[in-house]
Amino acid sequence: MNAKDTPRAPSKQDAEGQEDRLGLLAGREPASSHLGSRLRGYFLTGLIIVGPVAITLYVVWWFINLVDGWVKPLLPQAFQLETYLPFDVPGVGLIVGILGLMMVGALTANLFGRTIVGYSEMMLDRMPVVRGVYRLLKQIFTTVFSGSGSSFKRVGLIEFPRKGLYALVFVSGDPPSEVKGKIGNGEQLMTVFMPNAPNPTTGFVVFMPAKDVILLDMAIEDGAKLVVSAGLVGPPQDALQKMAQEAKREKQVPEEEPVV
Repeated sequence: MNAKDTPRAPSKQDAEGQEDRLGLLAGREPASSHLGSRLRGYFLTGLIIVGPVAITLYVVWWFINLVDGWVKPLLPQAFQLETYLPFDVPGVGLIVGILGLMMVGALTANLFGRTIVGYSEMMLDRMPVVRGVYRLLKQIFTTVFSGSGSSFKRVGLIEFPRKGLYALVFVSGDPPSEVKGKIGNGEQLMTVFMPNAPNPTTGFVVFMPAKDVILLDMAIEDGAKLVVSAGLVGPPQDALQKMAQEAKREKQVPEEEPVV
């Protein structure tokens, strides 16, 4: 028998390679895959922590630079800190803008300021195109930022697009009197806004019977988060459980006592 035909004893490397192959066939992952999954988990955890912070800082920095770009060119050179410092100071325009808005609000609190605002609105009302834009924007700003203005009152559910499927809506209040007179027929109506996910600024204004709206105890902010996140971010679980228990108690009708 030649030396070539003599069977060679299995070496340590051959044994380890065979063990790795057997491990893969048996469904066991090698140690390198454990390390890869662990590193992937670390990366995702870091992304979850750093991502929101980075995006928030970016948005804040963008807004500060935007306001600075609007306000700084209007300031005299003597009031700009860059005149006395060798570097740019961000946020000066934002601070000046906030102080300017406070001054405008203080001026409109007296008779002189109200007179100037009245003359300005009268001039804008005489412009054909600008008039409609100004009225719409003023109504929106008054509704959103004024404490006396109306806003969404409750979060609710309506059956849409068919029976058995429910869509989230925001209750605006009572419909106009003309709508009540045309379609009310003596029934209580309700005005709701059904937003489109994930862009809640678009949607449908619906006038519908109040009995068809299922009111929720969910906060307006939680409802907005639910729409923007396409259902991924909702209210805390304890709040959901509480609402579910309350809904269950409402469905349970107490048994009538037998008449003797």
